[in-house]
Amino acid sequence: METRFVTLPDARLAVHVAGRGPLAVLLHGYPLDHRMWLDSMRGPLAQQRRFAAIDLRGHGQSPWCGDPVHTMDRFADDVAAVIRDLGEASADVVGLSMGGYVALALCAGHGPLVRSLALVDTRAQNDDEAARAGRDAAIRTVVEQGRAALSATMPGKLLAPRAAADPHGLLLRARLQTMIEGLPAETIVADLRGLRDRPDRTALLPTIAVPTLVVVGEHDAIAPPAEAAAMAAAIRGARCVVVPGCGHMTPIEDPAAFAAALGAFWSGAGRP
Repeated sequence: METRFVTLPDARLAVHVAGRGPLAVLLHGYPLDHRMWLDSMRGPLAQQRRFAAIDLRGHGQSPWCGDPVHTMDRFADDVAAVIRDLGEASADVVGLSMGGYVALALCAGHGPLVRSLALVDTRAQNDDEAARAGRDAAIRTVVEQGRAALSATMPGKLLAPRAAADPHGLLLRARLQTMIEGLPAETIVADLRGLRDRPDRTALLPTIAVPTLVVVGEHDAIAPPAEAAAMAAAIRGARCVVVPGCGHMTPIEDPAAFAAALGAFWSGAGRP
């Protein structure tokens, strides 16, 4: 895997590249970084695509830039800059959770750069009043108690219930905690503000004209299968794949099933 840096006027973005073939951009969720995609980048999909897993600004090896808010549109502008820096006219875009919100923002603001779309454990709706209050409460927790408070509780919300006792699940919890604890508190707060205030993208869905796949874990409590199915139904020609036994982190909970779904989608889309 090669790590390269893309320098923008107000940010320096780490981009982790592996594989061969047409470009596929991987967009991680909150509060994580590119490491959530390592299973995909090292598996059979790397024979189908050249992966570029971006550490969004302030995450992983991309330093926090002083932004008080990380809007989904700002993230999308960064992703567009990375695609262009890699010398590509377009890319297959894969986004999980917050990364899915960024992928939809990319469709809205930089549509020609999106060759195909995979929306993973994500949703099109914005936060309702209760969810916005939850974001504010999470901000207070991080500011008052630090990242450790978030890393102690967040993995349990992201993973399927079996992860609480299963040895492999416990390892996944530790992997998520490592990513969370590596984030600056400023990044976490900026993310939460951006998530809280993001626009509703439901009206965008019928306008999406590229091949689209929706993937969701059977036990995803954050973006449930029913919402994923409705999102797929609103996008012309999209299909929804429910992965058994998974929660909100399908690519790391069942890498083989995720790779099979994404690989079949790419093969069936008829692109070179």
